[in-house]
Amino acid sequence: MRPIVIAANWKMNTTPADAGELARVIAARTRESEVIRVICPPFVCLAAVRDALAGEDVAVGAQNVHQEAAGAYTGEISAPMLEGLATWVILGHSERRRDAHETDDVIGHRVRRAAAAGLRPILCVGELLEDRDAGRADAVVAGQLEGALAGSDPAELAAAGLVIAYEPVWAIGTGRNARGADAAQMAEAIRATLASLGWGTAASEVPVLYGGSVTSANIGEFLAEPSIDGALVGGASLKPDEMAGIVARAGLTAGARRATAV
Repeated sequence: MRPIVIAANWKMNTTPADAGELARVIAARTRESEVIRVICPPFVCLAAVRDALAGEDVAVGAQNVHQEAAGAYTGEISAPMLEGLATWVILGHSERRRDAHETDDVIGHRVRRAAAAGLRPILCVGELLEDRDAGRADAVVAGQLEGALAGSDPAELAAAGLVIAYEPVWAIGTGRNARGADAAQMAEAIRATLASLGWGTAASEVPVLYGGSVTSANIGEFLAEPSIDGALVGGASLKPDEMAGIVARAGLTAGARRATAV
């Protein structure tokens, strides 16, 4: 059975002074033993969040890494630098693709660098509104996967616990919502692409998360789909009440899937 994962992407929010307390509150209010919880604060807050979560079964993730292990890259953070600070990392987020012009090739190098450093990668993929309206959604996402995973060893990435987050860019802060059926169809297309890239039966074991204006009010629609295994949560992840509702619903899904699998 694939795990249920709820990953919080705090983006460029919080400071070292307040991040720890927010992490403690969220951890205390989301204790669901069957749900993997991950909090991804800004780089400057990683140590504070790590310390605040000591004794809690909540992982800490970074929001990006550079594709090189070291060098003359002012302002960048490498995967080896995160040792002891984080065990997960978000890569290829739509905002990084848009604002930092990260390409699939660069993202792929970062996925491999993260995996080699022992970080569990969350690879983000997703189409723009014009792609969805033109019927190119599946092709765009397949192209992102092919570009990012070309040259990778499927066995190595599977062992690293690769997670895919499907984030339809057109459903993030636009007022236009994706439906559970949209996400489910794309999750199946993602696993089919992985299979075509040589993943074989391991493709069906890769968790696919939904990320696109996730809230406690709509998470149920996505988790009701058997092909969706959790969520990458943005703005709502800064609100303890929202996170409590999201993780509680994820716990119900995990329990129901476990009972069905027995």
